[in-house]
Amino acid sequence: MLSIPLGDGARLCPLEPWQAAELAAHTDRARGHLAPWLPWAHTVTDTASARAFLQRYADKQAADEGRIYGIRLDGELVGGMFFRLFSASEGSCELGAWLAPEAQGRGLVTTAARRMIDWAVGVRGLARAEWLVSPDNGPSIAVAKRLGMTHEGTLRSAFPVSGRRQDLQVWAVLAHEWQAAGGKGAHG
Repeated sequence: MLSIPLGDGARLCPLEPWQAAELAAHTDRARGHLAPWLPWAHTVTDTASARAFLQRYADKQAADEGRIYGIRLDGELVGGMFFRLFSASEGSCELGAWLAPEAQGRGLVTTAARRMIDWAVGVRGLARAEWLVSPDNGPSIAVAKRLGMTHEGTLRSAFPVSGRRQDLQVWAVLAHEWQAAGGKGAHG
């Protein structure tokens, strides 16, 4: 299977429908940590729902509109990254991430996001990469800052999670900023 090394036994690998049982088990283990931030942590509850979730991303990838990857640490699924939205015609993408608590603090999401932005900008020629995050999610905001993204504003009451409307901060880096900083973003 194709994968990209992230360092210290970690790899970024495609996450595909045939891996649904593994994603369902991972989500069950990390649900309490993921549920406040990720709507899909409430709907991926068994192998069938995990397969449907992964199939949506397989379909998005086939249409060149999104992709999903797993973050593996010593072979175990501990998180993931995705292009939630990807539009070559508009020249923009939105990245997202999740990570189990036991895998945090190693820079895995930051490193994986850098690799994905490098590909989106350098290979696909996209002009903009976005990172949307709840204002209450400090670790995710820290990733956006480490990526050199600029906070562009806040979408108020943008989407529901656990029956509560959430705000979303919009962070972004533009291709020329990313390239000028050598892949470290606007504030590299």
